[in-house]
Amino acid sequence: MTLKIYNTLTRRKEEFVPLNPPTVRMYNCGPTVYDYFHIGNARNFVIIDVIRRYLRFNGYQVQFVQNITDIDDKIINKARAEGCTTEEIAQKYTRIYFEQADRLAIQRADSHPKATDHIPQMLTLISTLLDRDHAYVVDGDVFFRINSYTSYGALSGKNPDDLLEGARVEVDPRKENPLDFALWKASKEDEPSWESPWGAGRPGWHIECSVMAMEHLSKTIDIHSGGADLIFPHHENERAQSESATGEPFVRYWLHNGFLNINKEKMSKSLGNFFTIDQVLERYDPATVRLFLLSAHYRHPLDFSEENLQEAESACQRIIDCLVTIDKLINLWKANAQSEVTRTEPPSDLTARGQRFLEAFLEVMDDDFNTARAQSVIFDLVADINLQRKELPDVLPASLLDERYVTLAHCVKVLEELLSILGLQISGPPSVTHDDMTERLIALLIEIRSMARERKHWDIADTIRQRLQDMGIYLEDHPQGTIWKKQ
Repeated sequence: MTLKIYNTLTRRKEEFVPLNPPTVRMYNCGPTVYDYFHIGNARNFVIIDVIRRYLRFNGYQVQFVQNITDIDDKIINKARAEGCTTEEIAQKYTRIYFEQADRLAIQRADSHPKATDHIPQMLTLISTLLDRDHAYVVDGDVFFRINSYTSYGALSGKNPDDLLEGARVEVDPRKENPLDFALWKASKEDEPSWESPWGAGRPGWHIECSVMAMEHLSKTIDIHSGGADLIFPHHENERAQSESATGEPFVRYWLHNGFLNINKEKMSKSLGNFFTIDQVLERYDPATVRLFLLSAHYRHPLDFSEENLQEAESACQRIIDCLVTIDKLINLWKANAQSEVTRTEPPSDLTARGQRFLEAFLEVMDDDFNTARAQSVIFDLVADINLQRKELPDVLPASLLDERYVTLAHCVKVLEELLSILGLQISGPPSVTHDDMTERLIALLIEIRSMARERKHWDIADTIRQRLQDMGIYLEDHPQGTIWKKQ
């Protein structure tokens, strides 16, 4: 199946054809670093991480850029409130962003450019817009002239004339059109500023992303993504100023994720109904949070609730239980097998069962990255692996080519691959300690218990089981042998 992506600009799913395959140039609007990012922001970061992983899985060479907005009204206000510099605020919350993103298994971008490192390039782009009569200067401010860009409103589906009627635009009599937006803002007292041909000031928000996308990728990029709240005005304005400056299409595919809602309202700091990512990670494992954020199609709204997070937690536990149990059974089989025959790849007829699940997963992911249906495929595979476990022979086979174990092992490999594509780092709970001595001591106790059971010393066997359970080590007896796991 061909990968299809919903393009916000055309409002339909389109076959994904990058400009210069196999290279994919991809830009995502990153954090404004003035506070902890909230769980709604995390949804965007996780979704884009999965899209990038999936493109790479399909053989694309993804050049991924995610910016850091380190100069903004919110950063300035935060610095004033805390009595420090904007640089200190930006550095602090940039570090926190990466720490929390790492916990969520969000892979670092190839580049994380900062707005303040690109002031010269912004001045150049603004000068180009002025030269082409797409912008004008008033009292040290530079505004983009939206009437000069005939396609303005196409991305958001908004008619500029309709926007003027009751639009939430700050009235500035100096503007030719109330919808004209700032490219450069004249400096105010006690605010950071840079020198420019129009006087000291700082860049507008929209010009920052245009410059960083084109500077680190190209004049035309394949994918530009962000939350649905960025479609207008941020991405609309980015598109207008970029294409007016270059005369070329700015973005081939615009991707936008839906909101994370609480009580049917968008989660946002302005509404005060948000949870920061550190608050959520205090209560839930990162894999649980990530599974929850991927539990709905990225374009659809997702409801944040304790119930939904607990469901994700239980779902993670089902995967963990499956992987832990099967891993130990397979290790018992390999340790018991006497055959010296080895293969680099199992026969294809023994991998068909797992291959069906892989193909089903790829089919739904090719349909505009449907992670909700992809999760369903994963849990179908988990159920199938558990069924295979129950159908295993009572006696461990002596061959490494036993078809039931080979098929089971391949299905587990497929499961791990699918989890990796979604960035779900689920490998089971940690041991009491990771050193070899602990593993060997537990194995010794299991061996002694087995000997006690063979000699019908049930009291000794029961005592060993109970003492291990008191330490959080649970034993499972199978016809193939006894395995243990930490609960």
